[in-house]
Amino acid sequence: MSNPGQPTIQRGDQGEVVRRAQRGLRRVPDHSVAVDGIFGAVTEAGVKDVQDGAGLEVDGIVGDDTWEVLPNGGPMPLLKVGSTHKAVTDLQEVLKNGSVEGDWPSPGEPDGEFGPATEAAVEGFQKWGDADVDGVVGDETWSVEMHAASATLESAVGLKWAED
Repeated sequence: MSNPGQPTIQRGDQGEVVRRAQRGLRRVPDHSVAVDGIFGAVTEAGVKDVQDGAGLEVDGIVGDDTWEVLPNGGPMPLLKVGSTHKAVTDLQEVLKNGSVEGDWPSPGEPDGEFGPATEAAVEGFQKWGDADVDGVVGDETWSVEMHAASATLESAVGLKWAED
């Protein structure tokens, strides 16, 4: 199970467990769902679509069966200046490749260290993707849609880095 031990959640619920479901929905992919921790109408509609597609009872409630069919909703790592997580190298590679068209600055050669050049590239990417510009790669930045079909920054970097 990709989301073991999660409680049942439904419209009106809030918090980290809702974020987990929303990340899973975005990874289906349903890019209409924001990762905001609030189980509202859009999240409920996304849940119903997943349930319908999986042949489950369509009730908009995320219980054991729905958790079972959702992709891992664990967060991607929070990356910022000073981070040396292995995902930084993959992030730098994606940002470098995407910077060719001049939409944001290149982070330079991927080295796995989140320094000032990577921060500048992230800030440029955030501006390009209409996200809050803070130089930190968190849920909002991971969710920025790339121009490739159904890709987001997190899927381009690799969901292998999503935490359990």
